[in-house]
Amino acid sequence: MQTYTTAPELTPSYLDTVWTTLPARIRPTLLLPAQKLSERLGCSVTIASETFQFTGSFKFRAAYNLLSSIPHSDIVAASSGNFGQAIAYASKILGKRCTIVMPATSAQVKIDAVRSYGGNVDLIDVHKISRQEGAASHLRTHPDAFLAQAYDDYRVVAGNSTLGQEIFAHSTFDTVIVPVGGGGLSSGIVLARDHVHADTEIIGVEPLLGNDAARSLRSGQLVKNEQEPATIADGARTVSLGQINWEILSKGLSTIIEVPDPLIVQALRTCFIENNLKVEPTGALSLAALLAHPERFKGRRVCCIVSGGNVDPAVYAAAITQE
Repeated sequence: MQTYTTAPELTPSYLDTVWTTLPARIRPTLLLPAQKLSERLGCSVTIASETFQFTGSFKFRAAYNLLSSIPHSDIVAASSGNFGQAIAYASKILGKRCTIVMPATSAQVKIDAVRSYGGNVDLIDVHKISRQEGAASHLRTHPDAFLAQAYDDYRVVAGNSTLGQEIFAHSTFDTVIVPVGGGGLSSGIVLARDHVHADTEIIGVEPLLGNDAARSLRSGQLVKNEQEPATIADGARTVSLGQINWEILSKGLSTIIEVPDPLIVQALRTCFIENNLKVEPTGALSLAALLAHPERFKGRRVCCIVSGGNVDPAVYAAAITQE
């Protein structure tokens, strides 16, 4: 396994511990053969769907692993929704209190979900104040609180690596396609691949409107968006990758495919019609990459990670009825 200098805690023994203990607290991912898509595109497609994970996305893996390892009772986190839900639910299970700083543009279904798990929601205008600034404001008034990072934390990456553990134990894939936002999930998949010494190609995919990770990979250095990108894939509205995540992804990704928003909507609709599976726009990124470049995956065994299914009903209805 490679050594990632920014996170020396990510040792093989630590991953073994997480892989032994965390699965008892999470739901196994759904590994769904996509027969129609496979026949149409000329490759063997399996969907690894986290839509049935606790709180509806992969984020619960990270949130529970993180919060169960710290003594703090008060938690602060910044999130567009999925990480906030996961932190709120993990806090509820572990007897902690949490405040989630969320953009006012977050999907209402995600705001409501955080509140339903007992979390306090602070909605902010990200054009006036960043998520990080909003979280810092809470920490100034609650100095004993713990700031839970959505992706730039070794415990988050290790928690997410358990999804990779399941994928690589299930079958031998030539390629795994994974959505990229802040890099927490994708770096966890790379870490799992390296831990089991697989030679699987891992491809990231992000919205064209928020392509900071792709630009970083091309330039060889971490670059940032000037502001949160206005993409329909709300889980990828990040300013940049985390530092730990960049260290891992810069070494471990084959490439990053950039997809426009209309193709993300098409992928979401395809997933519903051909696989009877509800996904959120960010979760549809991996399928959008397949639709964007089908020739690249001809004859290959491909695993597409669908990261979650928490989508605003109005957005979803518009997407699946759009021709």
